[in-house]
Amino acid sequence: MADISITQQHTLPHDQARVAAQKVADQMASEYDLSIAWEGDILTFKRSGIDGTLAVQPGQAVLDITLSFMLKGFAALIEEKMSRNMAQVFVA
Repeated sequence: MADISITQQHTLPHDQARVAAQKVADQMASEYDLSIAWEGDILTFKRSGIDGTLAVQPGQAVLDITLSFMLKGFAALIEEKMSRNMAQVFVA
């Protein structure tokens, strides 16, 4: 079960939604030193202590993040930052 789950509504065409998801993932990879990979319309990311997915769906993007015990204390900070980033990126 994810420690952080964010659903961001959008009105972007599918291709633009994937570009937006990539921007979110690039920011996360840079900030948290994550490896990222696409599996269909689901972007997976991981590193020691953090893993999750960013699923691009019609009308919404769903980010699920699972944190290790050591990082759970930072969940609120990570959620706030990612929620703000997704709201900025997934705009028409």
